[in-house]
Amino acid sequence: MDLPANVTVSKHPLTAQGVSALRRAGISSRQARELTDSIGRLLMYEATQDMELAPTQEEQSPLGPYMGTALAQRQALVPILRSGLGLLAAASDYLPDAQVHHLGLFREEATLQPVEYYNKLPRVCAVHRCFVLDPMIATGGTADAAIQIIKAWRAPRISFVAVCASRAGLHRVATSHPDVQFFVAAVDDDLDARGLVVPGIGDCGDRLNNTA
Repeated sequence: MDLPANVTVSKHPLTAQGVSALRRAGISSRQARELTDSIGRLLMYEATQDMELAPTQEEQSPLGPYMGTALAQRQALVPILRSGLGLLAAASDYLPDAQVHHLGLFREEATLQPVEYYNKLPRVCAVHRCFVLDPMIATGGTADAAIQIIKAWRAPRISFVAVCASRAGLHRVATSHPDVQFFVAAVDDDLDARGLVVPGIGDCGDRLNNTA
């Protein structure tokens, strides 16, 4: 199954090395957080490459004047609780002036359907681009629900950043939202009966928070 054109799978060797280490059973929660953070930084580098710049004011270097530049548009970072917090530090370092809005979604175990439990998005969207952060896209249901919420908030542009995705789930959500750009580090072919990606990276929430 070929992935849609709005999906970018990282080809960076350091990303592949990081995912390989993150997959490993038995690593500590601290190691899982560090690896998720380092992978997130590589993904954010790719996800922000097309951001627009605007001139600011004339500045002075040690050898002469130059015109300063800065990002032209406002951004928001939207980590999906709780595992999306594992990517927030990396994203915030790239976009330190971005708004941060937390979105709480969990997957009901029996039906595998997403349930919203926390949403504090401001009444009016005042940003030009949202970066949704979630280490895993499994069935694609949670990603789809998050994107629908942010679209209803009227965010003009959305990018989704994930560490690992199932091919079927990523294909589903990317096809449903062709106007959203997806940036992932790894794509796996299988889902188990619990809706977990195989081989995947385990239960991200538990691994990142030492609650397994």
